[in-house]
Amino acid sequence: NRRGRLFMEIKRYYYLNKLIRKMDNGFIKVITGIRRSGKSYLLNNIFYNYLIENGVDENHIIKFAFDSGQDLLKIGEDLIDLDILSGERLVNPKKFLEYVFVRTNSDEKYYILLDEVQLLASFEQVLNGFLRQKNLDVYVTGSNSKFLSKDVITEFAGRGDEIHIMPLVFSEFFQNYDCDKEDAFAAYQVFGGLPAQALMNSDEDKMNYLKNQLSNVYLRDIVNRYDVRLNSELEDLLNILASGISTLTNPSKIESTFLSVKKSKISANTIDKYIDYFEDSFLIKRVHRYDVKGRKYIGTPYKIYFEDVGLRNARLNFRQIEPTHLMENIIYNELRYRGYMVDVGTVIKRENGPNDKDVKKQLEVDFIANLGSKKYYIQSAYSLSSKEKLEQEKASLINIDDSFKKIIVVKDRIKPSLDEHGILTINLFDFLLDMDSLDL
Repeated sequence: NRRGRLFMEIKRYYYLNKLIRKMDNGFIKVITGIRRSGKSYLLNNIFYNYLIENGVDENHIIKFAFDSGQDLLKIGEDLIDLDILSGERLVNPKKFLEYVFVRTNSDEKYYILLDEVQLLASFEQVLNGFLRQKNLDVYVTGSNSKFLSKDVITEFAGRGDEIHIMPLVFSEFFQNYDCDKEDAFAAYQVFGGLPAQALMNSDEDKMNYLKNQLSNVYLRDIVNRYDVRLNSELEDLLNILASGISTLTNPSKIESTFLSVKKSKISANTIDKYIDYFEDSFLIKRVHRYDVKGRKYIGTPYKIYFEDVGLRNARLNFRQIEPTHLMENIIYNELRYRGYMVDVGTVIKRENGPNDKDVKKQLEVDFIANLGSKKYYIQSAYSLSSKEKLEQEKASLINIDDSFKKIIVVKDRIKPSLDEHGILTINLFDFLLDMDSLDL
C-alpha cells in the first residue's frame, strides 16, 4: 500500500548523505526545519539504520527522545509531575547525563541521537559538554517553537553544524505515486510535501491535516514563543502573505492593505516583526532583490515564498490555486533543496522614450541561484504560448551582460533547447526530476 511504499522507498538520501559527510567533524549536528518535515524520521530511522548497516554496534548508539514517555521512564522521570506539553518543567539534565555516562564509559566511539532536545533543561550546557568528549559524535533535532537556527548559532558559538530539512520536494514526492508526472504534480501543487500528508489517500484527509497543522501547531508555536497578543492580526497577515506569494510586497504596502480592507491600524514595524516570526519558524522565506548590473541588494520590496505550498493553500482554504505562482514557489524550494543561495534579480534597461528622453525600465529575473562558483539566472514560465510571451521571458536575461548560464523553466512539454543568445529552455519535469538539470 501507499503507506508502506513511502517508508520503504523514500529514503531521503540527499539528507542522509549530508549527515554522512558531517560524521565525526567535531560539531553538534543540528537538524532544523519546519515541524512535521521529517527531522525525527531522518535521525532516528534513516541515519540510525545507516549506522547499524555500516557496522556500528547498537550499544554504541544512544538514541533518546525527550518527548517519549518510554525514554523518560528510562532515566527515572515522573511523567505525572513532568508536564512537557505545557512546558512547566523540563527534563532533569543530571538524570539524563547519568544515563549517557553509564553507556559511554569506554574510549570507543559513541553516537548520540537526541530528539526534541529543547525539552531538556540546560540543553545548551549539556551539548557543549559533549563537544569536549572526543569519543562522542552528537546529532540533535529540535522543535521550531524553541529551537531555531538563530538560537543554534547563538548558543553553540559556531560549534553547531546545521542541516536544514525541507518537506518532500517533487522528486521525493513522486516516488510515492503510481500515476504519471502530470497527475502527481497536480496533487503536489495543491497538497505540498509534508510526509504525513503524502501517506494519506483521500483529499479530504489531506486538507484537514494541513489546516489542523497550520492552526494547532505552526501558529500556536509562534504565539507561544513570542507571546503574540494580536492573534487575529497575525492570522490576517499570514492570509495576505499566502495570497501574494511570488509577488513583490513590503510592510508599508501590507499596512495599507490592513487599513483599507481589515480596518486595522497595525503598524509596518509590527508587520515586519511578525514576518520575522514566520520566517524564523521556517514557515516562509523572504527573498530580497538583487540589482544585477549595480551589483547590490535592494531592501524592499521583496518576495515571499512558503516552505510548503500545501500549507500555503490550506491557509486560503484551497480556494486560490494559481498554477503560475505555485510553480514559481516550487522552483524556488527546489533550488534551496539543492543548496543554492537564491535571490530575486532586477535588470535595468535603458530605452528611448517620448521626445527621445532616456527612460529606465526595470526587468525582473525570477531567481539568481548561487552555489560556490556556479551562478544561474532562472525564469519560471508556466507556458510560452506565443512569441510575445517568449520575448517577455527572455527580455531580462538578454540584458544581462555576464557569461553565467541563463535558463527558462517552462511547464510546456518541450525538449531542452539553446537559442542564439545562449538561453536554455527546459521542461519543468526535466528540471525537478534531474539534480543535474541546470548543467544540460
